[in-house]
Amino acid sequence: MTSTDDLLNAAKAPAVRDGFDVLDACHIQTLFTLGKLAALVSHLANSGPDKEARTLAGEIVSFFSATARQHHEDEERHVFPKLMSSRKADIVQAVLRLQQDHAWLEEDWMELAPQVDAVACGQDWYDLDTLREGVEIFAALSRDHIALEESIIYPEARTRLLASERQEMGREMAARKRAQRQATSSSSGAKRPSPS
Repeated sequence: MTSTDDLLNAAKAPAVRDGFDVLDACHIQTLFTLGKLAALVSHLANSGPDKEARTLAGEIVSFFSATARQHHEDEERHVFPKLMSSRKADIVQAVLRLQQDHAWLEEDWMELAPQVDAVACGQDWYDLDTLREGVEIFAALSRDHIALEESIIYPEARTRLLASERQEMGREMAARKRAQRQATSSSSGAKRPSPS
């Protein structure tokens, strides 16, 4: 017999999502955050590093330093391996290109991050022209990368992965995100020890 607590816990449990739904949602979030990055550059040109710029910059740093990196790791772990064994040369070449893109995107972000983080911290040592140019390069590569994944790689991977594998992928990603949220909320709630 099922208890009321079991029914309530089952109702609270998130529905198992296909891992590609999670990856697709991250692409939408990436494109939105790229828009924020362009808006930040425009805002800095017009208003400097005011409170609005600091808030926007903080959101951007948080996304590209954590969520976007984890998204790339998820693709490397769950999507690319099955495709690398493909007998289709164009698929293997596309995966190799996407893996190289991940390295370039990381390198581009590592160049942008200190300047965006400086804005988030209220510092004004950033160079607007360098930031603008870096954002244009980073955004263009990100958009091309997403377009290749969504037009060729994700559809191919969806056909190669069983529904149960896609759901397990979604479960694993959701569990990791929950653990990260809990760790973040635990660390932000912890009190600093007082100096002795």
